Amino acid sequence: MLNTRNLIFDLDGTLWDSRATIITIWNEVLGKNQLIKRELIPEDMNQYMGLLAHDIIKDIIPGISDKQALELLSEIVARENETLHIQGGILYDGVEVTLKSLTKTHSLFIVSNCQNGYIESFLEYYQFNQLFVDFESHGRTNKTKSENIKLLMERNHLTPEDSVYIGDTQTDYNSAQANGLPFVFCKYGFGKLSDSAYEPSIRTFPELIDVIK
Repeated sequence: MLNTRNLIFDLDGTLWDSRATIITIWNEVLGKNQLIKRELIPEDMNQYMGLLAHDIIKDIIPGISDKQALELLSEIVARENETLHIQGGILYDGVEVTLKSLTKTHSLFIVSNCQNGYIESFLEYYQFNQLFVDFESHGRTNKTKSENIKLLMERNHLTPEDSVYIGDTQTDYNSAQANGLPFVFCKYGFGKLSDSAYEPSIRTFPELIDVIK
């Protein structure tokens, strides 16, 4: 069991699944520009969740120029934030109850590789603003996840001894390691770890209560 006061969460694949909401936007924007041969389905996004949007679009559309990628992403990001603010995504089972329980004994934070406004849409749609002390995103700082974790920790005077990062991908694990943080792996999310036997891990979000104190 991890003895910690501060819980830093990833967002996609850890707290919620927004694929069904955002895939419609990607299909509409890329489709009207005739850049995809078939409509994307939510499962197509699994491999990309947690990655930077610029890297995602470059992989989906090989050979696209940086200029066109930025133009498309500008429209996609704006529409995602607007739509998620209204429709939200799907919370994983037990997230709301567990977060409200944890906030009584721990300080909660979010660091995600998402665009600016994405975390805000999540917090506002579910009215979770009061549950989290602070958050940071790639879209706001243009920094890597490990750099954003460091930034958030410095800003809130957190230390590796009293904090833990919770996520679902190898990038999440690597970013925690870069900051000397313990890591909890969410097996129900989108990613896998190179160490398939890694512990501590959780199969459902409420299990988090059993691995921290």
